Amino acid sequence: RTSVNGAMHKDTVMVRIVRQTAKSAEGEVVRVLERGLKTVVGTFERVKNKSYGFVRVDDKRFGEDIYIDKDSTMGAVEGHKVVVRITKPPTERSNPEGKVIEILGHINDPGVDILSIIKEYDLPTDFPDAVMNEVSHIPEEVPEEEKAGRADYRNVVMVTIDGEDAKDLDDAVSVEQLENGNYKLGVYIADVSHYVTDGSRLDKEAYKRGTSVYLVDRVIPMLPHRLSNGICSLNAGVDRLSLCCIMEIDAKGSVVSSDIQKAVINVNRRMSYTVVNDLLVNPDSEYKDEYAELLPMFIKMQELRNILFNKRRKRGAIEFDFKEAKIILDEKGRPIDVKPNERIVANSIIEEFMLAANECIAEHYFWLELPFVYRVHEQPNEEKVERLQEFIGKMGYVIKGNSNHPKSFQKLLDEVRGKNEELIVHKMVLRSLKRAHYTPDCDEHFGLAAKYYCHFTSPIRRYPDLQIHRIISENIDGLLSYKRIERLNKKLPEVAEHCSVTERTADDAERDTDKYKI
Repeated sequence: RTSVNGAMHKDTVMVRIVRQTAKSAEGEVVRVLERGLKTVVGTFERVKNKSYGFVRVDDKRFGEDIYIDKDSTMGAVEGHKVVVRITKPPTERSNPEGKVIEILGHINDPGVDILSIIKEYDLPTDFPDAVMNEVSHIPEEVPEEEKAGRADYRNVVMVTIDGEDAKDLDDAVSVEQLENGNYKLGVYIADVSHYVTDGSRLDKEAYKRGTSVYLVDRVIPMLPHRLSNGICSLNAGVDRLSLCCIMEIDAKGSVVSSDIQKAVINVNRRMSYTVVNDLLVNPDSEYKDEYAELLPMFIKMQELRNILFNKRRKRGAIEFDFKEAKIILDEKGRPIDVKPNERIVANSIIEEFMLAANECIAEHYFWLELPFVYRVHEQPNEEKVERLQEFIGKMGYVIKGNSNHPKSFQKLLDEVRGKNEELIVHKMVLRSLKRAHYTPDCDEHFGLAAKYYCHFTSPIRRYPDLQIHRIISENIDGLLSYKRIERLNKKLPEVAEHCSVTERTADDAERDTDKYKI
């Protein structure tokens, strides 16, 4: 407490180093420069036979309970989830003090657990009226005049493949085999930037949110449902505007040619992962008659998926094999079961096709030397690799070869696959790696063993994708003037940093809701 000097979680502080070794340093807080938290969420606990109480903060990193005097409880009772405004920071001898400004409900009330996490991470829920008014003027169908000047792919057989519950369908795919034996892969992404124009209220709100947040019982979308589930969703049987990446891929998985276009498309069928998977692995699938015309394309998709996957594995891309949890809730939001969410071949088909498009787009715009937002994953630092080596060494394993190359990590994961210690080694490898982030500077993606990478394929739910869609669209239309490029060069570092922060916030909120329900 003495060394912390009244600082709390998320404060910006000035620190004096008081002790240092070759690998670490110890310090003390000299001064708090800026308070990071104005409000916190926690559970109110009244002191027995007293009129005052304390709030036990949900975020364990906060460290100390907050004292609430009798005039600041807002009528909260034992077990209430509350939002507290911090009125006095902690001292060497006393807890921080606060005032209850909102009562969310009792800890046992349905939905209060998730609402607490939403408040804790300050996630936006409702869209402002000005944004909804702007959205109300966007048509529900694509007018004919907006289709003019675009490549027409409405005669190409294509499908969306998503989870059964998905409503925001932002990618469609098509595959055919060419006469030369190569594959023609079409990845068609919703042209969201056509509707979310630069500087509009809708754009500013999407930027503020940065990403859609997928909590265990709800989605907090980046865009209003009228867009995400409507005109921007690639629903089957209706014309939609798209930015597409058409790639010719050879038998080794190399993209020998590509074309990035603005297009108008019409998806043939909305498919689910479950159905496509059953068609591919079950010769007696109950769906084979219904989808007889599409089955040959699904088989080609699986062939191409295998080629792309094997190419990534060969170059050293790291493949973690964590089983994600599927949490089953009842009608009141109470968890009643937890099941492993199995990864199946149909999911992997879409993953590989999206990765191919993201790499293709990133490489193309790197060589154009235009302002862009890349997805970068840097090499792990030496100290973390040394700690990993020390840990796995006790179990008889070693990172072979060059630890600056992802293939060394992948060989280790292959070696422990199926062993009792597989899960713990996978987790320790993951902890030793840095976190991927967005940046206007192109650098490698260590985990994917990719020289060029970006996020292009999900503009409905990620702002970085929307940002580069805007750049791609302007480039295709010849609108990237010198002044526009200058403005983008100034703007993109801030966009990349902001989107990296909102992504981390969303990840933390999603992880907390899952952990709570489990």
